[in-house]
Amino acid sequence: MCQLLGMNCNTPTDVTFSFAGFAQRGGRTDHHGDGWGIAFFEGKGVRHFVDHEPACNSPVAELIRRYPIKSRTVIAHIRKATQGVVALENCHPFVRELWGRYWVFAHNGDLKDFNPRLHAQFQAVGNTDSERAFCWLMQEIWKSHAGVPSASELTLTLRELAPRIARHGTFNFLLSNGVALWAHCSTHLFYLEREHPFAHAQLADEDLSVNFAHHTTPEDKVALVVTAPLTTNENWVPFKPGELRMFVNGAAAA
Repeated sequence: MCQLLGMNCNTPTDVTFSFAGFAQRGGRTDHHGDGWGIAFFEGKGVRHFVDHEPACNSPVAELIRRYPIKSRTVIAHIRKATQGVVALENCHPFVRELWGRYWVFAHNGDLKDFNPRLHAQFQAVGNTDSERAFCWLMQEIWKSHAGVPSASELTLTLRELAPRIARHGTFNFLLSNGVALWAHCSTHLFYLEREHPFAHAQLADEDLSVNFAHHTTPEDKVALVVTAPLTTNENWVPFKPGELRMFVNGAAAA
């Protein structure tokens, strides 16, 4: 199946170190070679890059590895196709607008017999179960709230909606509206919180390490969510199946 990477911070931060290892799983250290994508929130805007080529040798992925785009919330995805052809329109993350705000979504899993009725406002462009799930989530969020809900209100809504999709199969996902990052686990998902005192980290998929103490301030906080741990010497915390967590300002919310 696919792999997910999410980052949430209290100050704009680049994801180049984590993405360097993550991209290797797109066809080099793992078999997820059916495309990839990444989205960076910047103010009210989103930088959105997708490519149907494997991430390990994509020129666009190489750009992301070398271009330190700073963002408070990032969602990335490498694809192993289970439904839908290998094409740009089927590459995650997907982006939609609601209430004058961009929403970004990526999914790892396989949903069987999931064909919900979708309203005109939210329609899938590609032919993946993942994009249908995103459109349905957005539709139901829109129906549940008269306007932009608070992050805590949206967490409650997602905890009601996610199980209705998860009954159709594996539904690990990342979702953000630029305010917070939500992560839902069906099978495998891990998170890590980095804060002062920062230390050295070693990637699992590439011979690359960094001492974050040289690149951070004592006030910085960074939370990462991944399908499988990216580093070999940090304490990644596993999600429980069925668990949904919200991350705000670089930390897991209570």
